[in-house]
Amino acid sequence: MLTSTVCAAVSAAGLGIAAITAYRKRFLAATRIAAYSLIPIGLVMTGVIDWLAGIVFKPTVWAGFGVLALSFVLFMTTRAVERRRGGVGSRKERRAAAADRPDAVAPAASAPSLGAGRAAAQPAAKGKAAQAKGGAPKDDFSDIEAILKKHGI
Repeated sequence: MLTSTVCAAVSAAGLGIAAITAYRKRFLAATRIAAYSLIPIGLVMTGVIDWLAGIVFKPTVWAGFGVLALSFVLFMTTRAVERRRGGVGSRKERRAAAADRPDAVAPAASAPSLGAGRAAAQPAAKGKAAQAKGGAPKDDFSDIEAILKKHGI
């Protein structure tokens, strides 16, 4: 009975605010406020509020919510542990699976370019060797130039 009174008061207050808003020529907002304010009285009239009030005061319902929460926590914990492990069994099994496929590539990976692999690496190696000796490399941008020429830029 108290919930019905509270819902009726909330609906009446909402309709009053909607009327004031409409008086200020904001009809779209007034219509939206009126729609929201009619929800509580509609819930009372359909009996949903009485059903919810009956659920709230039953201890078995709260115990059921507790069991559902425990189930959710256990499920999420097992998912987190499974992600940490990688989803496969032991470490030995993962290594054995990786040894069976040494040339495995990620699904979205592109094929490696077979262009000037060693030729492009040699100027960079010479530059690093010159730096190791204490001098500056002769041409810092030779590897970049090779890449740009390869792509026709």
